[in-house]
Amino acid sequence: MEENNIPAGEETAEEPVYSQMSIDYVTKQVKKAQKKGVVQGLLIAFGIVVIGTVIYAAVSVTKMIVSGSIYSKLFGSVASSALDRESIDKIDNLYGLIENTYLEDVDKEELQEGMYKGMLEALGDPYSVYYNEEEFAEMMEGTSGTFEGIGAYLTQDPDTKAITVVKPIKDSPAEAAGMLADDIIVEVDGEDVTGQDLNLVVSKLRGPKGTEVSVGVMRAGSDEVIVFNLRRDEINAVTVEYEMLEDDIGYIGISEFADATADQFREAYDDLEGQGMKSLIIDLRSNGGGYVDISVEVADRLVKDGVIVSVKDKHGLSYKYEDKGDDDYLKVPCVLLVDGNTASASEILTGALRDHGLVTVIGTKTFGKGITQIITPLDDGSGVKITNSKYYTPDGENIHEVGIEPDIVVEWDEEKYKADGTDNQLEAAIDYLKKK
Repeated sequence: MEENNIPAGEETAEEPVYSQMSIDYVTKQVKKAQKKGVVQGLLIAFGIVVIGTVIYAAVSVTKMIVSGSIYSKLFGSVASSALDRESIDKIDNLYGLIENTYLEDVDKEELQEGMYKGMLEALGDPYSVYYNEEEFAEMMEGTSGTFEGIGAYLTQDPDTKAITVVKPIKDSPAEAAGMLADDIIVEVDGEDVTGQDLNLVVSKLRGPKGTEVSVGVMRAGSDEVIVFNLRRDEINAVTVEYEMLEDDIGYIGISEFADATADQFREAYDDLEGQGMKSLIIDLRSNGGGYVDISVEVADRLVKDGVIVSVKDKHGLSYKYEDKGDDDYLKVPCVLLVDGNTASASEILTGALRDHGLVTVIGTKTFGKGITQIITPLDDGSGVKITNSKYYTPDGENIHEVGIEPDIVVEWDEEKYKADGTDNQLEAAIDYLKKK
């Protein structure tokens, strides 16, 4: 039997033998190499990030130079900013003159707010307005249909800026105090509000229930300001009123297009239809508008199919609001009552129903507001409302500063209404439908 003898001092390749010292040394070298590799990797990664950042910055700066916006970022430019170096110097010069020579103390923030307001006012558009933080918050309370205030529908003439009472809301403090339609609001708590934006005046009139506010108005036939001392209350403005008139003529009056209006209109229409309505009067007189999408919803309930309204911005981009094409649409003869205070979203509904041949329009020419606004909040809590598009009826007509002419002109007889409460325009609508 053969033995496997291993001579002293020799080692097999398969089974090496190391001393403890050599093992420790090797371990240290391995760890050192690993650490070196990690450091090198981190340096390489950092280098890649730095190079990438430099390349990105170079590309960005190049784009800014090409577009001209780098000058705007540093100094302001004519192309990308309203402030160039010359205008900045002029503003600084004006501020220095005011600060050093103006008799009274100067509030820097108020001057800045004045510049912002002035920029929007320079557009010459009464519907484009800058609001400071407080004004914007009050304005954005919205038209939910429930609020705390005096309770009156108001409108503003775009040329004279006069704010007129369209009508007091039923059972409101304004109605109880004797405020009337066509009263012109000139004062709120002793402050002259002539020429102020409508939304700002509304925010002054609104306030917590139980608080007091004095409102000064000018009224036809009086040379003196009439002052009403009102106690604000919670106003539940039902925007849709309806009833069944004689000969199964349904009547629906819409005072504004607020959040709840579309639902209220559908409920009113369905109820009247359930009562056997044979014809319908929709009253949009003194309706100053509201939300465009709400007026579109109401129109969708009446139009069978097709375009309701289209809007187009300064770049020529357009969007069409179209009927959903469901089975709910107007199937009875209908009269639409309008007047000079029928405006904006009300005119959208009027134009849609007229162009689709669904109604006969009776009354007087509408207000003529064929533009829409977008409301944008700013980072500091302030905000702006800016006219951003024109709208067009289904037949492609823009009615801005033109209005919609009625099919049958019936002037409002105010004396008859004051004498015995007779609404001659409503009577004309009833007489017309009786003959259908």
